[in-house]
Amino acid sequence: MSLANLLSAKPRQAEVADEPRLAIIDIGSNSVRLVVYQGPVRLPAILFNEKVMAGLGRSLSETGAIEPASLKLACSALQRFARLAREMQVNELRTVATAAVRDASNGHELIAAARRYGLEVELLAGEEEAMASGFGVLSGIPEADGVVGDLGGGSLELVRVVAGTVTDRVSFPLGVLRLGAIRAQGKGVLDRTVARLIAETGWTGRGKGLPFYLVGGSWRSLAKLDMHLTAYPLPVLHQYTLSLDRIGELTRALADLSKAELKAVPDLSSARLPTLDNATVLLGSVLKHLGSSGTVVSAYGLREGLLFQRLSREERQQDPLIVAARDEGRRLGRFPEHGDLLDRWIAPLFADEPADIARLRHAACLLADVGWRANPEFRDERGMEIGLHGNWVGVDARGRALIAQALYASLGGKMNSPEPLGRLSGPEALRRAKLWGLAMRLGQRLSGGVAAPLQRSRLTLSDGTLALCLPPEDEALYGDTVARRHKALAAAFGCQPVLEV
Repeated sequence: MSLANLLSAKPRQAEVADEPRLAIIDIGSNSVRLVVYQGPVRLPAILFNEKVMAGLGRSLSETGAIEPASLKLACSALQRFARLAREMQVNELRTVATAAVRDASNGHELIAAARRYGLEVELLAGEEEAMASGFGVLSGIPEADGVVGDLGGGSLELVRVVAGTVTDRVSFPLGVLRLGAIRAQGKGVLDRTVARLIAETGWTGRGKGLPFYLVGGSWRSLAKLDMHLTAYPLPVLHQYTLSLDRIGELTRALADLSKAELKAVPDLSSARLPTLDNATVLLGSVLKHLGSSGTVVSAYGLREGLLFQRLSREERQQDPLIVAARDEGRRLGRFPEHGDLLDRWIAPLFADEPADIARLRHAACLLADVGWRANPEFRDERGMEIGLHGNWVGVDARGRALIAQALYASLGGKMNSPEPLGRLSGPEALRRAKLWGLAMRLGQRLSGGVAAPLQRSRLTLSDGTLALCLPPEDEALYGDTVARRHKALAAAFGCQPVLEV
């Protein structure tokens, strides 16, 4: 690397190191988890994530208390997490507890133990828990319009989200660790219980025709099972959908699957298996009485909602996909300002694109340089992998495929659509993404990745020609490689390349 590049890299490294680290310890009814975040305030990246399946709510239905073994396991986890947070030099640590600690007769013992480890526990009320879950979904799916269902070990929260905010919310004692005792009372008891609770709170039919957003480990496990059974080509849970009919099929399938078959499902936690059937039956009942149209999985929930609630109105309105892509490009690329400039430079070729498609193009441009450190033979594969499997939110599987296709083309891939892109998006949309990639490839080669040549030049598309307009002093930049990339882009548009000086 040149001295100039070394010098330009240092400020970015220092900037990353100086970003504050935030951490949340989430004491749930099923698990105790530590998550450490660092990065842009709108969408900080996860630096560390560890959970302990303590099962604090396991015995609440029978005894009203946390059983000693679970209490001991949770205390051990809290002691470790408190120490880790200090070792990681976390700037701000927030510890919250939900239904199990809230409802247990001995929940105060866990709070006292946490205080001995230097942790002050916030005991969230049911409505606070519901509100945080709703904002968590909005953080990752800003356009969400429907009902959020957050299934924990001790409670089920329902939240109405619309127009970027949380409206009504309610909490029910229907946590996954309580469902076995309810179902043991007889056939149909759980459905009648759900119907009564939803009716008493005025929620019957409140989700009619609207999606139901799934939050919580048990329902995410159900989505993982469906991905496995259907050989879904993209193992990304966020915004994965399950239809009402498919949920009914999964309910029946679970009755026939053996423990060995379930344990063979990749990334399916063995701790979730005993309650998966109950969680699925509950989901079918809730959807029926709400009248929901189908389900959408959210990878974001309570913890992300707590972070989202801290933000200003302006920060909340930032597009999470663009924020994340810009941050990734800044960290992995050579020139941090290049992605936004590249998007503006190629935009005249795609003036007819609607806003939801243009934002995908913008994200691809922000990521255009992420493959430069890879072996040249595999840069296209690296770009596609980042587009498909990056930790993005605010984008569905089709959107990931378009970003991946653009990066594959821009980083030297052939004009094909490698698997699984064709299974995630249609051919016409992928063809458009290839055009993005070729235009990005031209802009990067012309400019060398720096800002000024893009600022002084422009592309125009008209009358069967694709013109590259340069000032006289930049004519020398139009070398053989640039000319070939200009020609390739024009051919893809069905035009002739023209250089205008």
